[in-house]
Amino acid sequence: MPANDLYGTRIPSEREQRVIHLVAQGLRNREVAKKIGTTEHVVKNYLRVIYDKLGFYNRVELALWHESRRLGPANPESDSAAPAGTRTWSPARVN
Repeated sequence: MPANDLYGTRIPSEREQRVIHLVAQGLRNREVAKKIGTTEHVVKNYLRVIYDKLGFYNRVELALWHESRRLGPANPESDSAAPAGTRTWSPARVN
């Protein structure tokens, strides 16, 4: 079975996107839970699923990814927003 079949579409659901947005704002799990009307335990489960879908290890990587997508590339003609000669970081794991 291909890896994509194990984890579904690998695109965060609407609810997961809301959790990502709140985490990227710096809210703690308890605060996120209160905002979306659930428990802290459910938020932890959402984060585990999100990390698996997107290939992250922690909320810092998730927040940086969210911020980079929100801002978009600095130079639309370029493939990378990083200055010339610097390395770019890719959050995706190679399976």
